[in-house]
Amino acid sequence: MCHALYVRHYSNRTTDTYCAWIKRFVRFHKLRHSKEMGETEINAFLTNLAVD
Repeated sequence: MCHALYVRHYSNRTTDTYCAWIKRFVRFHKLRHSKEMGETEINAFLTNLAVD
């Protein structure tokens, strides 16, 4: 993911931030692969961010 952002000329700070959020999302769902997840998991993550 980070390499894909670099190739598209995203700034280093943006790349770091996006990759950090992806890591948080995957860790929140106990290291499940992101391709296995959908809208339900996204809503659970965002709800957790808003509530906690």
